Amino acid sequence: MAGTDTASSLERKLATILSADVAGYSRLMAEDEEQTLRTFRGHSEVFEKLVALHRGRVFNTAGDAILAEFSSAVEAVRSATEIQAALRTRNDQLPENRQVKFRIGVNLGDVMVQGQDLLGDGVNVAARLQTAAEPGGICISGSVFDQIRNKLSLSFKPLGEVNFKNVPQAVRVFSIAEAEGLGLLPSPESKGSGARAGLAKWLTAAAALVVIVGGAGFWAYSEHQHNKAELAREAQFAAGTLATGEARRGAVDERQTSVSARSPAAFEPPRPPLAAPNTAEAGNDGLFGGQICYGPSQVDPARCYRAQAIVQQGKVSGQWPGRDPGVTMYLAGDISPSGDVIIHMHGERSDGSRLGIADLVGTLRDGRLDAAGSFMNGRSVTLNWRRN
Repeated sequence: MAGTDTASSLERKLATILSADVAGYSRLMAEDEEQTLRTFRGHSEVFEKLVALHRGRVFNTAGDAILAEFSSAVEAVRSATEIQAALRTRNDQLPENRQVKFRIGVNLGDVMVQGQDLLGDGVNVAARLQTAAEPGGICISGSVFDQIRNKLSLSFKPLGEVNFKNVPQAVRVFSIAEAEGLGLLPSPESKGSGARAGLAKWLTAAAALVVIVGGAGFWAYSEHQHNKAELAREAQFAAGTLATGEARRGAVDERQTSVSARSPAAFEPPRPPLAAPNTAEAGNDGLFGGQICYGPSQVDPARCYRAQAIVQQGKVSGQWPGRDPGVTMYLAGDISPSGDVIIHMHGERSDGSRLGIADLVGTLRDGRLDAAGSFMNGRSVTLNWRRN
Protein backbone atom coordinates (compact mmCIF):
# COMPACT_ATOMS: atom_id res chain seq x y z
CA MET A 1 0.00 0.00 0.00
CA ALA A 2 2.88 2.35 0.84
CA GLY A 3 4.37 1.72 -2.59
CA THR A 4 1.05 2.61 -4.23
CA ASP A 5 0.86 5.87 -2.26
CA THR A 6 4.39 6.80 -3.35
CA ALA A 7 3.65 6.08 -7.00
CA SER A 8 0.44 8.12 -6.95
CA SER A 9 2.28 11.11 -5.45
CA LEU A 10 4.78 11.34 -8.31
CA GLU A 11 4.41 14.49 -10.39
CA ARG A 12 4.09 13.88 -14.11
CA LYS A 13 4.14 16.35 -16.97
CA LEU A 14 4.53 16.64 -20.73
CA ALA A 15 7.95 17.92 -21.76
CA THR A 16 10.27 18.08 -24.74
CA ILE A 17 13.55 16.37 -23.91
CA LEU A 18 16.83 17.00 -25.72
CA SER A 19 19.45 14.30 -25.24
CA ALA A 20 23.03 14.67 -26.48
CA ASP A 21 26.32 12.81 -26.21
CA VAL A 22 29.75 12.96 -27.85
CA ALA A 23 30.45 10.60 -30.74
CA GLY A 24 33.70 8.67 -30.27
CA TYR A 25 34.27 10.05 -26.78
CA SER A 26 36.23 6.99 -25.58
CA ARG A 27 38.65 7.23 -28.50
CA LEU A 28 39.14 10.96 -28.00
CA MET A 29 39.85 10.48 -24.29
CA ALA A 30 42.25 7.60 -24.94
CA GLU A 31 44.25 9.70 -27.41
CA ASP A 32 44.44 12.94 -25.39
CA GLU A 33 42.46 13.26 -22.17
CA GLU A 34 43.38 16.85 -21.32
CA GLN A 35 42.67 18.33 -24.73
CA THR A 36 39.42 16.36 -25.03
CA LEU A 37 38.22 17.64 -21.65
CA ARG A 38 39.13 21.24 -22.51
CA THR A 39 37.27 21.03 -25.82
CA PHE A 40 34.28 19.28 -24.24
CA ARG A 41 33.99 21.87 -21.47
CA GLY A 42 34.10 24.72 -23.97
CA HIS A 43 31.44 23.01 -26.10
CA SER A 44 29.30 22.36 -23.01
CA GLU A 45 29.34 26.05 -22.05
CA VAL A 46 28.06 26.99 -25.51
CA PHE A 47 25.51 24.16 -25.30
CA GLU A 48 24.10 25.35 -21.97
CA LYS A 49 23.94 29.00 -23.05
CA LEU A 50 21.92 28.10 -26.15
CA VAL A 51 19.59 25.89 -24.12
CA ALA A 52 18.95 28.79 -21.72
CA LEU A 53 18.51 31.22 -24.64
CA HIS A 54 15.58 29.09 -25.84
CA ARG A 55 14.03 28.90 -22.38
CA GLY A 56 15.21 25.40 -21.62
CA ARG A 57 17.22 23.98 -18.73
CA VAL A 58 19.90 21.32 -18.44
CA PHE A 59 18.66 18.89 -15.79
CA ASN A 60 21.25 16.12 -15.93
CA THR A 61 24.83 15.55 -17.07
CA ALA A 62 26.87 12.38 -16.84
CA GLY A 63 30.25 12.01 -18.49
CA ASP A 64 29.79 13.12 -22.09
CA ALA A 65 25.96 13.11 -21.94
CA ILE A 66 23.72 16.17 -21.52
CA LEU A 67 19.95 16.16 -20.94
CA ALA A 68 17.83 19.30 -21.29
CA GLU A 69 14.13 20.07 -20.87
CA PHE A 70 11.97 22.49 -22.87
CA SER A 71 8.31 23.43 -22.58
CA SER A 72 8.17 24.02 -26.35
CA ALA A 73 9.10 21.51 -29.07
CA VAL A 74 9.79 24.40 -31.46
CA GLU A 75 12.28 25.99 -29.07
CA ALA A 76 13.92 22.62 -28.38
CA VAL A 77 14.57 22.02 -32.08
CA ARG A 78 15.71 25.60 -32.63
CA SER A 79 18.14 25.11 -29.76
CA ALA A 80 19.38 21.81 -31.24
CA THR A 81 20.08 23.30 -34.68
CA GLU A 82 21.80 26.35 -33.21
CA ILE A 83 23.92 24.14 -30.95
CA GLN A 84 25.11 22.12 -33.94
CA ALA A 85 25.82 25.35 -35.87
CA ALA A 86 27.87 26.85 -33.04
CA LEU A 87 29.78 23.63 -32.35
CA ARG A 88 30.50 23.19 -36.06
CA THR A 89 32.18 26.59 -36.03
CA ARG A 90 34.25 25.63 -32.99
CA ASN A 91 35.16 22.23 -34.44
CA ASP A 92 36.29 23.80 -37.72
CA GLN A 93 39.23 25.24 -35.76
CA LEU A 94 40.39 21.75 -34.74
CA PRO A 95 41.97 18.88 -36.71
CA GLU A 96 39.38 16.41 -37.97
CA ASN A 97 40.51 13.66 -35.59
CA ARG A 98 40.25 15.98 -32.55
CA GLN A 99 36.79 17.40 -33.22
CA VAL A 100 34.21 16.82 -30.50
CA LYS A 101 30.86 16.26 -32.22
CA PHE A 102 27.54 15.81 -30.44
CA ARG A 103 24.70 13.57 -31.58
CA ILE A 104 21.33 14.98 -30.55
CA GLY A 105 17.90 13.37 -30.09
CA VAL A 106 14.69 15.28 -29.32
CA ASN A 107 11.45 13.72 -28.04
CA LEU A 108 8.13 15.04 -26.76
CA GLY A 109 6.64 12.75 -24.14
CA ASP A 110 5.34 12.21 -20.62
CA VAL A 111 7.98 12.34 -17.88
CA MET A 112 8.13 11.94 -14.11
CA VAL A 113 9.58 14.69 -11.93
CA GLN A 114 12.06 13.69 -9.22
CA GLY A 115 13.48 16.82 -7.64
CA GLN A 116 15.38 18.59 -10.42
CA ASP A 117 15.66 15.38 -12.44
CA LEU A 118 13.25 13.91 -14.99
CA LEU A 119 12.64 10.20 -15.55
CA GLY A 120 10.49 7.91 -17.67
CA ASP A 121 9.92 6.84 -21.26
CA GLY A 122 9.92 10.43 -22.50
CA VAL A 123 13.57 10.72 -21.46
CA ASN A 124 14.50 7.19 -22.57
CA VAL A 125 13.17 7.73 -26.10
CA ALA A 126 15.16 10.97 -26.45
CA ALA A 127 18.31 9.10 -25.41
CA ARG A 128 17.62 6.34 -27.97
CA LEU A 129 16.96 8.89 -30.72
CA GLN A 130 20.34 10.42 -30.03
CA THR A 131 22.00 7.06 -30.79
CA ALA A 132 20.28 7.08 -34.20
CA ALA A 133 21.76 10.47 -35.13
CA GLU A 134 25.02 10.95 -36.99
CA PRO A 135 27.87 12.91 -35.34
CA GLY A 136 26.87 16.56 -35.74
CA GLY A 137 23.31 15.52 -36.62
CA ILE A 138 19.83 15.58 -35.06
CA CYS A 139 17.06 12.97 -34.91
CA ILE A 140 13.55 13.76 -33.67
CA SER A 141 10.53 11.64 -32.81
CA GLY A 142 7.24 11.75 -34.67
CA SER A 143 5.65 13.57 -31.72
CA VAL A 144 8.16 16.41 -32.15
CA PHE A 145 7.78 16.38 -35.94
CA ASP A 146 4.01 16.82 -35.60
CA GLN A 147 4.55 19.94 -33.47
CA ILE A 148 7.22 21.70 -35.53
CA ARG A 149 6.32 21.02 -39.16
CA ASN A 150 5.32 24.23 -40.96
CA LYS A 151 6.78 26.25 -38.08
CA LEU A 152 10.50 25.98 -38.90
CA SER A 153 12.42 26.06 -42.18
CA LEU A 154 13.84 22.56 -42.00
CA SER A 155 14.16 19.60 -44.36
CA PHE A 156 13.56 16.12 -42.96
CA LYS A 157 14.58 12.60 -43.88
CA PRO A 158 11.95 10.11 -42.63
CA LEU A 159 13.60 7.01 -41.15
CA GLY A 160 10.37 5.10 -40.60
CA GLU A 161 9.21 3.35 -37.43
CA VAL A 162 12.18 2.11 -35.42
CA ASN A 163 12.14 -0.37 -32.54
CA PHE A 164 14.56 0.79 -29.85
CA LYS A 165 15.90 -1.32 -27.02
CA ASN A 166 13.79 -1.13 -23.84
CA VAL A 167 11.16 1.05 -25.56
CA PRO A 168 7.86 -0.89 -25.75
CA GLN A 169 6.51 0.65 -28.97
CA ALA A 170 8.10 1.53 -32.30
CA VAL A 171 8.99 5.21 -32.65
CA ARG A 172 8.55 7.32 -35.79
CA VAL A 173 11.96 8.83 -36.45
CA PHE A 174 12.98 11.79 -38.60
CA SER A 175 16.48 13.06 -39.22
CA ILE A 176 16.90 16.81 -39.83
CA ALA A 177 18.61 16.84 -43.22
CA GLU A 178 18.95 20.61 -43.65
CA ALA A 179 18.35 23.63 -41.44
CA GLU A 180 17.90 27.24 -42.48
CA GLY A 181 21.11 29.12 -41.80
CA LEU A 182 23.04 25.90 -41.11
CA GLY A 183 22.92 24.05 -44.41
CA LEU A 184 23.13 20.28 -44.69
CA LEU A 185 23.32 18.17 -41.53
CA PRO A 186 24.71 14.64 -41.33
CA SER A 187 21.89 12.11 -41.71
CA PRO A 188 21.83 8.32 -41.47
CA GLU A 189 22.12 6.57 -44.81
CA SER A 190 19.71 3.82 -43.81
CA LYS A 191 16.72 3.27 -41.54
CA GLY A 192 18.47 0.62 -39.48
CA SER A 193 21.96 -0.62 -38.72
CA GLY A 194 23.25 -3.41 -36.52
CA ALA A 195 26.40 -1.38 -35.95
CA ARG A 196 24.52 1.40 -34.11
CA ALA A 197 23.31 0.76 -30.57
CA GLY A 198 19.56 0.85 -30.14
CA LEU A 199 18.50 0.60 -33.79
CA ALA A 200 16.28 -2.17 -35.10
CA LYS A 201 17.18 -4.82 -37.67
CA TRP A 202 17.34 -3.91 -41.31
CA LEU A 203 13.89 -3.27 -42.80
CA THR A 204 12.79 -5.43 -45.68
CA ALA A 205 12.57 -3.98 -49.18
CA ALA A 206 8.77 -3.88 -49.01
CA ALA A 207 8.79 -2.03 -45.69
CA ALA A 208 11.33 0.44 -47.03
CA LEU A 209 9.01 1.25 -49.93
CA VAL A 210 6.15 1.96 -47.52
CA VAL A 211 8.36 4.29 -45.48
CA ILE A 212 9.46 6.18 -48.59
CA VAL A 213 5.87 6.66 -49.75
CA GLY A 214 4.83 7.75 -46.25
CA GLY A 215 7.73 10.18 -46.08
CA ALA A 216 6.76 11.66 -49.42
CA GLY A 217 3.25 12.22 -48.10
CA PHE A 218 4.55 14.12 -45.12
CA TRP A 219 6.76 16.24 -47.38
CA ALA A 220 3.92 17.04 -49.79
CA TYR A 221 1.59 18.03 -46.95
CA SER A 222 4.29 20.22 -45.39
CA GLU A 223 5.01 21.97 -48.69
CA HIS A 224 1.28 22.55 -49.34
CA GLN A 225 0.74 24.14 -45.94
CA HIS A 226 3.88 26.23 -46.24
CA ASN A 227 2.87 27.56 -49.67
CA LYS A 228 -0.57 28.57 -48.36
CA ALA A 229 1.02 30.54 -45.56
CA GLU A 230 3.40 32.23 -47.98
CA LEU A 231 0.58 33.31 -50.30
CA ALA A 232 -1.30 34.84 -47.39
CA ARG A 233 1.75 36.79 -46.27
CA GLU A 234 2.45 38.00 -49.80
CA ALA A 235 -1.13 39.19 -50.23
CA GLN A 236 -0.94 41.18 -47.01
CA PHE A 237 2.36 42.66 -48.04
CA ALA A 238 1.05 43.66 -51.49
CA ALA A 239 -1.84 45.46 -49.81
CA GLY A 240 0.62 47.94 -48.39
CA THR A 241 0.86 46.89 -44.76
CA LEU A 242 4.63 47.12 -44.99
CA ALA A 243 6.48 50.02 -46.66
CA THR A 244 9.45 48.04 -47.86
CA GLY A 245 7.83 46.65 -51.08
CA GLU A 246 6.22 43.45 -52.24
CA ALA A 247 7.71 40.31 -50.70
CA ARG A 248 7.63 37.29 -52.93
CA ARG A 249 8.48 33.76 -52.18
CA GLY A 250 12.17 33.41 -51.46
CA ALA A 251 14.43 31.05 -49.59
CA VAL A 252 16.60 32.16 -46.73
CA ASP A 253 19.36 29.51 -46.88
CA GLU A 254 22.07 31.12 -44.79
CA ARG A 255 24.29 29.20 -42.38
CA GLN A 256 23.61 29.70 -38.66
CA THR A 257 25.94 32.24 -37.12
CA SER A 258 28.13 31.29 -34.19
CA VAL A 259 27.31 32.40 -30.67
CA SER A 260 29.95 35.14 -30.87
CA ALA A 261 28.20 36.68 -33.85
CA ARG A 262 25.09 37.26 -31.74
CA SER A 263 26.54 40.43 -30.28
CA PRO A 264 24.72 43.55 -31.50
CA ALA A 265 28.17 45.11 -32.01
CA ALA A 266 28.92 42.63 -34.81
CA PHE A 267 27.16 44.85 -37.32
CA GLU A 268 25.54 48.25 -37.58
CA PRO A 269 21.79 47.87 -36.95
CA PRO A 270 19.93 48.76 -40.15
CA ARG A 271 17.60 51.70 -40.13
CA PRO A 272 14.09 51.01 -41.42
CA PRO A 273 13.31 52.80 -44.67
CA LEU A 274 11.18 55.89 -44.15
CA ALA A 275 10.95 58.12 -47.19
CA ALA A 276 13.24 58.77 -50.13
CA PRO A 277 15.45 61.82 -49.66
CA ASN A 278 15.76 64.62 -52.18
CA THR A 279 17.78 62.84 -54.87
CA ALA A 280 18.49 66.09 -56.71
CA GLU A 281 20.64 67.20 -53.77
CA ALA A 282 22.07 63.83 -52.75
CA GLY A 283 23.48 62.43 -56.02
CA ASN A 284 22.85 58.67 -55.88
CA ASP A 285 20.80 58.89 -52.67
CA GLY A 286 17.26 57.57 -52.92
CA LEU A 287 15.06 54.49 -52.76
CA PHE A 288 16.43 51.49 -54.66
CA GLY A 289 14.53 48.31 -55.45
CA GLY A 290 14.56 45.20 -57.60
CA GLN A 291 15.37 41.50 -57.53
CA ILE A 292 17.31 39.51 -54.96
CA CYS A 293 18.15 36.07 -56.34
CA TYR A 294 19.37 32.96 -54.50
CA GLY A 295 21.19 30.27 -56.43
CA PRO A 296 20.07 26.62 -56.23
CA SER A 297 20.88 24.43 -53.24
CA GLN A 298 20.64 20.67 -52.91
CA VAL A 299 17.07 20.85 -51.62
CA ASP A 300 15.80 24.15 -53.00
CA PRO A 301 15.72 25.53 -56.56
CA ALA A 302 16.98 28.97 -57.53
CA ARG A 303 14.62 31.71 -56.38
CA CYS A 304 14.18 35.45 -56.85
CA TYR A 305 12.00 37.97 -55.06
CA ARG A 306 11.61 41.74 -54.86
CA ALA A 307 12.91 43.94 -52.06
CA GLN A 308 14.09 47.51 -51.61
CA ALA A 309 16.31 49.67 -49.42
CA ILE A 310 17.22 53.31 -48.97
CA VAL A 311 20.59 54.83 -49.89
CA GLN A 312 21.54 57.92 -47.95
CA GLN A 313 24.84 59.61 -47.08
CA GLY A 314 27.07 56.65 -47.92
CA LYS A 315 24.85 54.05 -46.24
CA VAL A 316 22.33 51.53 -47.55
CA SER A 317 19.71 49.96 -45.28
CA GLY A 318 16.44 48.11 -45.58
CA GLN A 319 14.23 45.36 -44.19
CA TRP A 320 11.43 43.11 -45.41
CA PRO A 321 9.42 40.11 -44.15
CA GLY A 322 11.18 36.75 -44.41
CA ARG A 323 9.77 33.51 -45.69
CA ASP A 324 8.74 32.25 -42.26
CA PRO A 325 6.26 33.92 -39.88
CA GLY A 326 7.99 36.18 -37.38
CA VAL A 327 11.22 36.41 -39.40
CA THR A 328 12.49 39.73 -40.79
CA MET A 329 15.34 40.15 -43.26
CA TYR A 330 17.74 43.04 -42.62
CA LEU A 331 20.20 44.64 -45.02
CA ALA A 332 22.91 47.16 -44.13
CA GLY A 333 25.95 48.38 -46.02
CA ASP A 334 28.56 51.03 -46.65
CA ILE A 335 29.25 52.90 -49.90
CA SER A 336 32.68 54.36 -50.63
CA PRO A 337 33.10 57.72 -52.43
CA SER A 338 34.12 55.79 -55.56
CA GLY A 339 30.85 53.79 -55.48
CA ASP A 340 32.15 50.47 -54.12
CA VAL A 341 29.57 48.76 -51.90
CA ILE A 342 29.89 46.25 -49.07
CA ILE A 343 26.56 44.78 -47.89
CA HIS A 344 25.64 42.57 -44.93
CA MET A 345 22.31 40.71 -44.90
CA HIS A 346 20.80 38.51 -42.19
CA GLY A 347 17.46 37.14 -40.96
CA GLU A 348 16.19 37.79 -37.46
CA ARG A 349 13.36 36.24 -35.44
CA SER A 350 11.00 38.22 -33.26
CA ASP A 351 12.97 37.17 -30.16
CA GLY A 352 16.15 38.72 -31.60
CA SER A 353 17.92 35.47 -32.54
CA ARG A 354 19.49 35.40 -36.00
CA LEU A 355 19.18 32.82 -38.74
CA GLY A 356 22.45 33.45 -40.57
CA ILE A 357 24.36 35.94 -42.65
CA ALA A 358 25.30 36.75 -46.22
CA ASP A 359 27.94 39.22 -47.32
CA LEU A 360 27.92 40.89 -50.75
CA VAL A 361 30.20 43.29 -52.61
CA GLY A 362 29.33 45.44 -55.58
CA THR A 363 28.98 48.93 -57.00
CA LEU A 364 26.58 51.87 -56.96
CA ARG A 365 26.83 53.90 -60.16
CA ASP A 366 24.45 55.82 -62.40
CA GLY A 367 21.38 54.87 -60.39
CA ARG A 368 22.21 51.13 -60.38
CA LEU A 369 23.05 49.05 -57.30
CA ASP A 370 24.59 45.70 -58.25
CA ALA A 371 26.12 43.27 -55.73
CA ALA A 372 26.89 39.57 -55.41
CA GLY A 373 28.06 37.25 -52.67
CA SER A 374 27.11 34.10 -50.82
CA PHE A 375 25.69 32.71 -47.63
CA MET A 376 28.07 30.94 -45.28
CA ASN A 377 26.97 27.55 -46.61
CA GLY A 378 28.07 28.61 -50.11
CA ARG A 379 24.70 29.37 -51.69
CA SER A 380 25.04 32.34 -54.03
CA VAL A 381 23.03 35.57 -53.74
CA THR A 382 22.85 38.46 -56.20
CA LEU A 383 21.19 41.84 -56.02
CA ASN A 384 20.38 44.04 -59.04
CA TRP A 385 18.45 47.20 -58.16
CA ARG A 386 17.65 50.54 -59.77
CA ARG A 387 16.79 53.83 -58.14
CA ASN A 388 13.03 54.29 -58.04
